[in-house]
Amino acid sequence: MLNWSECPAVESVPGRLSGAWVFRGTRTPVQPIFESLELGESILDLTNTFDVTEEQIKAVLAFAAKSLDKIPAYVGSI
Repeated sequence: MLNWSECPAVESVPGRLSGAWVFRGTRTPVQPIFESLELGESILDLTNTFDVTEEQIKAVLAFAAKSLDKIPAYVGSI
């Protein structure tokens, strides 16, 4: 699980979308962006659909990729 509190591109505000992680300064949740990418949508599609920029999406993707590199070694040996 990603620790979104370490990602400067997102925020969780109590009372806004039930505290879901959203792109900073927006009401756009992070989760549907990942779901849409998983379904094959492009970043351009997402910027046309959601109130986010290409830079915001790339920042979140970079954070997620960097976080995946930090998976403890013991996880792979189970």
